[in-house]
Amino acid sequence: MRLFQNAGLYKSYIPRLRALCAQESTFEGLRRVFLEDRFGAPHVLQPILRGEATAFFTNADDEVLQQAWARGAGLPQGSSHEEILRSQIEAHRTEVFYNADPMRYGSEFVRSLPGCVRLSVAWRAAPSPGADFSAYDLVVCNFPSILRQFQAKGWKTAPFYPAHDPAMDQYSVNEDRPVDVLFAGSYSRHHRQRASLLEAVAALADHRNVVLHLDASRTTRLSESPLGQLAPLGRFRRPVVIRTLSQPPVFGRALYAALARSKIALNGAIDMAGSERGNMRCWEALGCGALMVSDAGLYPPGMADGVTMQLFKTPKDAARTIEVALSDETKRRSLAAAGHRMISTQYSKQRQWSDFQRLCGETS
Repeated sequence: MRLFQNAGLYKSYIPRLRALCAQESTFEGLRRVFLEDRFGAPHVLQPILRGEATAFFTNADDEVLQQAWARGAGLPQGSSHEEILRSQIEAHRTEVFYNADPMRYGSEFVRSLPGCVRLSVAWRAAPSPGADFSAYDLVVCNFPSILRQFQAKGWKTAPFYPAHDPAMDQYSVNEDRPVDVLFAGSYSRHHRQRASLLEAVAALADHRNVVLHLDASRTTRLSESPLGQLAPLGRFRRPVVIRTLSQPPVFGRALYAALARSKIALNGAIDMAGSERGNMRCWEALGCGALMVSDAGLYPPGMADGVTMQLFKTPKDAARTIEVALSDETKRRSLAAAGHRMISTQYSKQRQWSDFQRLCGETS
């Protein structure tokens, strides 16, 4: 199988990536640095991580990366993102196109693919009103309710999961974990439930080491600036207790390192798929050996309350759950170890790749 996987960049991650790539100018060098930093690695298929010749990877929305390839391939200056991506697929002689950015490259793009492509697969793990994925042969994700929404439109779907990144194992073995509670994620005024959760947990900071790596919205950052204090932006400002603990967001190996320093990784859904859970932080927290404390809901197989993680029902309950976990070091370590064993075996890269091949075989 000649596999082509396209992903995408999270806007807040770009400054870190540009700094890491400061000494690189070639497509191969830029891509190597990205893959080595492991951003989004649970979604990257095994042949890509192994560097197999038949597998090609890119972030088609990365202007610097894609222009580097276009220059090397002799494409005309000013070629569009679509033209560059299509040229890459054609040059690679792709047979299976796996796209994690179908909102940008939807059905119109798929219908324009060269004849070598015999199968197109889209990953989409969010509600997508108005989107058109009808030209894709298969749409996959790990949220059953979202798959049902796509099925209702007549699209073929299948469950598919992120996988444990083997690079996490070097972080999971760390026993020096001075941070009691870590939260890393986005924060905006729309995340009401998350805001209440963070306020409740931040109150533990008077006697616990609580760290919040928050990716605040642009409006939130402006509202908290000296200039923003003079504007009517009060509803966008975070509570003082959260602002006091807030640190810059972390991504890639910096996130792995932060999780490896933490006893507990706090997770919280943002009401994207109702009661269903299974965001990326689940794989990252469990994979890096922290005890995941998360909100109650329907989790992927293997993620079980009191077995591989701890669940809470309300923000106040979250604070109590954390206190109990921190007071019993033996049990906390045992649950964290069980979580890591589960995620690294039940959701291994080999299993993910085998599942992907099976789905392709069933779809073609």
